[in-house]
Amino acid sequence: MVAVASRSENTAREMASELGIGKAYGSYEALLADPDIEAIYNPLPNHLHVPMTLAAAAAGKHVLCEKPIAITADEAEALKQVPSQVLVAEAFMVRHHPQWQRAREIIRAGDIGELRSIQVIFSYFNVEPDNIRNKADIGGGGLLDIGCYAVVAGRYFFDAEPIRTIALVDRDPTYRVDRTTSALLDFGKGRQLTFTVSTQSVPFQRIQMLGTKGRIEIEVPFNAPPDRPTRISVDDGSAHGGLSEKAVEFPVVDQYEQQGAAFSRAIRGEASLEYGLEDALMNMRILDAIRQSAESAAWESIAAR
Repeated sequence: MVAVASRSENTAREMASELGIGKAYGSYEALLADPDIEAIYNPLPNHLHVPMTLAAAAAGKHVLCEKPIAITADEAEALKQVPSQVLVAEAFMVRHHPQWQRAREIIRAGDIGELRSIQVIFSYFNVEPDNIRNKADIGGGGLLDIGCYAVVAGRYFFDAEPIRTIALVDRDPTYRVDRTTSALLDFGKGRQLTFTVSTQSVPFQRIQMLGTKGRIEIEVPFNAPPDRPTRISVDDGSAHGGLSEKAVEFPVVDQYEQQGAAFSRAIRGEASLEYGLEDALMNMRILDAIRQSAESAAWESIAAR
């Protein structure tokens, strides 16, 4: 890491000192003007994801942008103007964790039969008025913050795109952001993703996947702990009541570091960019359809890529 930027130079300097980073800038524009910087990570609030990514791309910098890449699919479409030689990717670190990769290997090998159902729960409790997640005008709310992970889980493990969705949203009466969102996504051929995400419930996360012969459970699928191993449970269905369940454990790994390394390899031309801009645009189309369904109280079709 070469540099860090903030709207406050003091904040940037403090962070640079804490993290051992050589350069600190008091504006984002100053960082983008630095010729030594090849790529940036854009972790700004949701409403700044597209404009700052466009600014970075115009300066010739590759961009790893925090999820969601935009607030709406229409806004995300502006990113298509990014020059082809500039890489843009949405930061879903979970796809780089060995527990996700191993679970998908098991599914692809047919060890649990045909994957039919994925159930996702992801929640935390946050009612702080100054928190960006509770500000509707800058892209707050549970769907954009954590519902996007549930959508990515369905796409990743089914290895397919959903064709329609139906959803229900409960909004905070003060903040007007969605505090609980539930949705059903139809992936065709009998495959279904159901999820509930909440910003005002007890902290919890889990992925349960049911196949025609077996089952996989990822215990901590999103915020993998930095101080202990992670574990998935695989049940081959040979005994009732989960008695045939076996645990597969994974050593501590920094999924953010893995993600950064993968993006770096793509920039260097050492590997292809597995999840690029088109992948991010598809995720936004799905999120849009979920919101539209919550408003229409009906099934909404999801536009293909």
